[in-house]
Amino acid sequence: MTGQTAEHMMDIHQILKLLPHRYPFLLVDRVVELDRGKRIQAIKNVTINEPFFTGHFPARPVMPGVLMLEALAQAAGLLSFDMMGEAPGDDKVFYFVGIDGARFKRPVEPGDQLILDVELDRIKGGIYKFKGVARVGDSVACEAEIMCTMRTVA
Repeated sequence: MTGQTAEHMMDIHQILKLLPHRYPFLLVDRVVELDRGKRIQAIKNVTINEPFFTGHFPARPVMPGVLMLEALAQAAGLLSFDMMGEAPGDDKVFYFVGIDGARFKRPVEPGDQLILDVELDRIKGGIYKFKGVARVGDSVACEAEIMCTMRTVA
């Protein structure tokens, strides 16, 4: 469907085929919307069983901001692989290479569902630039501009 808009979802099995991340670092549970080459909406279900809650923070568990950014970057990776129409191999890696304007607006706690909205802003010189917003319900938890690139590894 090259050149056309494709609305579709991905379950965890499809996500595992596209992202190299595994527990405890896989931070996308489901894709609920994907507009090929334009935008993606994905979900991360945040549970008390997450290993980072043991130390961040024992008395008041809060999801680390850098992991919210990583979840946005993983959603951006899914959008990119879908757009290219290929799955990553052992010879290709999609690297998170930069971030601008990161802002954290509210804490994310166990029981929250993090909604990840990522939009492709532009591609220039092999660098993909995305605008990402992570929400809990209607409240913005985190927002940032994320840059990623694909590299072939030996």
